[in-house]
Amino acid sequence: MKYFTLKENHLFSKAYRNGERAGGKYVCVYELPDYHAARLQRANPLKLRINRVGITVTKKLGAAVVRNRVKRILREAYHKACSTYEVRTGRIIVMAARPAAVGAKTGDIYDELVPAMIKLGLIRGKKEEK
Repeated sequence: MKYFTLKENHLFSKAYRNGERAGGKYVCVYELPDYHAARLQRANPLKLRINRVGITVTKKLGAAVVRNRVKRILREAYHKACSTYEVRTGRIIVMAARPAAVGAKTGDIYDELVPAMIKLGLIRGKKEEK
């Protein structure tokens, strides 16, 4: 599923302040309805609703190489969840890495991300095999 990345600080702040939260050992997920989803849907060539996803990794976790690795792992876990399950669209999703994520593998974060997304109501069900 295609998604856009969040870049504006006010959207991250809004998700932290007003969004629902589900967390675990490696990652904390914030979810908020996207009130501009209809406008983005009209602008999309395929006319599909999309999610806007942001990933935050603080400098406390390590140097740039470590932070970028954690971001890649979070992004891959999200892609794997979207390809396995039907994910609700039209949402702002922020994933914040925790210090334990530095030594984690993609499978570990995926195993924690899916229950967090289910708790937030982002996952409808498993995709059917074709």
